[in-house]
Amino acid sequence: MAQNTFKLGVLKLGCIGAAPLLDLLLDERADREDLEIRAFTCGAKLDAASCEPPTADAIAYKPDLLLLVSPNAALAGPAASRTAIAAAGIPLITISDGPSKKAFFKKNEEGKQVKNVPAGQGFFVLPADSMIGARREFLDPSEMALFNSDVIKVLAATGVLRLIQQELDRVIGELKAGATPTYPTITVNPDKALAAGAFGNPYAAAKAYAALALAEATSGVTADGCFKEQDPARYITMVAAGHEMMRMAARLADEARELEKAGDTLVRTPHAASGEPRRKTALAAKPE
Repeated sequence: MAQNTFKLGVLKLGCIGAAPLLDLLLDERADREDLEIRAFTCGAKLDAASCEPPTADAIAYKPDLLLLVSPNAALAGPAASRTAIAAAGIPLITISDGPSKKAFFKKNEEGKQVKNVPAGQGFFVLPADSMIGARREFLDPSEMALFNSDVIKVLAATGVLRLIQQELDRVIGELKAGATPTYPTITVNPDKALAAGAFGNPYAAAKAYAALALAEATSGVTADGCFKEQDPARYITMVAAGHEMMRMAARLADEARELEKAGDTLVRTPHAASGEPRRKTALAAKPE
């Protein structure tokens, strides 16, 4: 490892759609000379006993920056991991879904929701990364993989993952320069995602917006089907409907990208081997 290599740890506790590829977003061609990435995971479970070992391993790695990705970061397991990472003095950015807002916001004296994040930490809340339909009658391994692939397509094609990439590029660059960065504290709504997506075709932008809105609405249906409805005749239909919603969201996201490709207006943001972010639009152009 080179002397000035930046060490990035990625701690995956349980799974949301963003988790499978998060450790690959910053070195998509596996040729960065400035960055070492190591991932740690406890698999699907989120209880404190399952989260503690990979958290300890991630801390022992002594990364320059640690990403923690999990469902509902307010749950006991991820919350304990964040506390342990803060105690170790490691900069931390958490990436989680809609229910995780409880971990990052509190009410002030006027009863308004305000951000509540310790120094040296940041977060991304991804409302479009909706809950899976986790009923035994419905969810098998194939269905689980298909749902997550649809979520990934929505997050990638609409600009959500690019927004995460851009913010992480910025924070890593500032840390490498010895500066104290401003850590992201972002709830990624459709407007913020589309700004990062940089759509050149207004119809593509509309389809991407629709995809994000539909993906976000999925969580209401699947959460009710998993936790509120007790009649199998109803909850099986509800969780299946949630997966159909996400499938349609992925189709809309794909259509948005195809419109951009047709007009040669698709923005690409690759990394140079030095780690610097590049940008291009025309397919035949070189990244600058």
